[in-house]
Amino acid sequence: MTAPNRATLWGRVLVDELAKSGLEAVCIAPGSRSTPLTVAFADHEGIDVYSHLDERSAAFFALGRARRTGEPTALVCTSGTAAANFHPAVMEADRAHVPLLVLTADRPPELRDSGANQTVDQVKLYGDAVRWYTELPEPEADERKVRSLRTTAARALAETSGVPPGPVHVNCPFRKPLEPIAVPGDVPDAFAETPAGRGRAGPFVETASGRRLPDDADRDRLAAALADADRPLLVAGPADPTTRPDLEPAAVAELADRLDAPLLADPLSGLRFGPHVDGESADREIGAAPGETRTVYGGYDAYVGELPPPDVVLRIGASPTSKPLRHWLRDADARQFLVDPAGEWREATFTATDLLAADPAAVVDGLLEALSDRDERSGIDRDWRERVESAERRHWAVRDEALAADALEADPFEGAILADVVATAPDPATVFVSNSMPIRDADRFARPRAAELTVLANRGASGIDGITSTALGAGSTTDDPLVLVTGDLAFYHDSNGLLALERCGVDATIVLLDNDGGGIFHELPIEEFEPPFTEQFKTPHGLDFAALEDLYDLEFERVAPADFSAAYRRSLETPGTQVLSVGFDSEDSHRRRDELADRVSDAVATDLEDGA
Repeated sequence: MTAPNRATLWGRVLVDELAKSGLEAVCIAPGSRSTPLTVAFADHEGIDVYSHLDERSAAFFALGRARRTGEPTALVCTSGTAAANFHPAVMEADRAHVPLLVLTADRPPELRDSGANQTVDQVKLYGDAVRWYTELPEPEADERKVRSLRTTAARALAETSGVPPGPVHVNCPFRKPLEPIAVPGDVPDAFAETPAGRGRAGPFVETASGRRLPDDADRDRLAAALADADRPLLVAGPADPTTRPDLEPAAVAELADRLDAPLLADPLSGLRFGPHVDGESADREIGAAPGETRTVYGGYDAYVGELPPPDVVLRIGASPTSKPLRHWLRDADARQFLVDPAGEWREATFTATDLLAADPAAVVDGLLEALSDRDERSGIDRDWRERVESAERRHWAVRDEALAADALEADPFEGAILADVVATAPDPATVFVSNSMPIRDADRFARPRAAELTVLANRGASGIDGITSTALGAGSTTDDPLVLVTGDLAFYHDSNGLLALERCGVDATIVLLDNDGGGIFHELPIEEFEPPFTEQFKTPHGLDFAALEDLYDLEFERVAPADFSAAYRRSLETPGTQVLSVGFDSEDSHRRRDELADRVSDAVATDLEDGA
């Protein structure tokens, strides 16, 4: 590989090696110091390039791509504060186990701590939020250095998908000239024929990553505990993007059926939606057939407090979105097996009893194999699954009755919008849900459905920054329709991200729940303190988002809650991007959520008493 100067050589070799190692996409923000990287990526036909003007939006767009695909996306920026704007997305990628490769251009090392323009300390800028940090040596047409560069590139990309996956930071110092300007003698012509200059046919370094498997003793111990339980339970929290494709929903449903164990599936688990929801187990040697009871349950947020506690729990994925579920598990006198492929502790109530550091898919497969040798359950509470089924059925009946009454009065609340979005989203579709109240409403009101819905959210660090960009990044990876449900503060926070609609060729239906401020604060005790509640917490802004229509070439429509269903369906059938802005009073929505939860709880309690 030849080049007019050493900086250009460095960029070309690095990008060439990343492509050979499997990198398929990069998000680039403009800047001078990153010129060698930008030019190399732009010239490489094997990598898709997404150009963003705002570094923070670029980072979240890359996060969305990586979250949707489970494969790393690269990020490139210039030196200085540009790199700092990547930090929120890096934090989310760390906590949510999303693979990102962050390439920050830097000034030459001698300019550090010198007052040189646009020079800051970028060494280990992201601290412990990255899986690996390294700084490249200064560019030079030296055989050993270029071998080192190729090895580093291959290693860095592999580290993003390790156990656990996450962000990797490579700091890249460059000195001028940065553009592909000829510098005589900088890169000898003969260098193109060296092994390092040519590279190898494939990656310079092949990294083989294995799966952490439970040993036979751990598998049998877990199988025995579940099979002998009176009230076994499976809980699936938000899924990691790299483990989601490996965990077969049908296998998890089969395990739940064999154990007569309800499967409480978070909307972000990859298990609440899909063909397995209506599927029937083909093999039920363990335990009695539950009749017409289902396998996947989604209404638990409203009724778990009324159920008898489980005695053995198998938990996969991150901590559940539902606070009532977390507290119910906290208070249960139960043996709880927490499965995590990295052996991390993602259970903030500290009540799990066993941590199994193994791949969740391998654990499920192993349990199915172990249970196939058992002919019967020894301790099953025959009413357990039926009780959960009765509570689930009552929850959706009460919810549907309440929503139907609201529709007649032309007065739906925010939760009704989330219910409608998920119930009528195309099959297949990607549905991205913002933090704060939207994801909580999705958890409470999105009924399990036998449709290929990929429901995503940024629940690693749970911020409201970068929501739009993350959603558009996820949408850029597939031809499936994209639906984004977001609150007004999150929409305002990342309005810059809307530029990706045109620049990156993404269309979406954006459901904007506009309650003029931070509605979630109505759920906190601070609501009773006025002042400062309204001005310092709820923070009404009075913004008219219709101005974004011309700015970003999208369609903006104000929709009354009662008219949302029709407008939503029109948007799904219309090319381009539509923002459906639905106005609500956040305090009223909060009160109605509480009223509905009380009605479900009372109805479930009555049913359980009658059936006792």
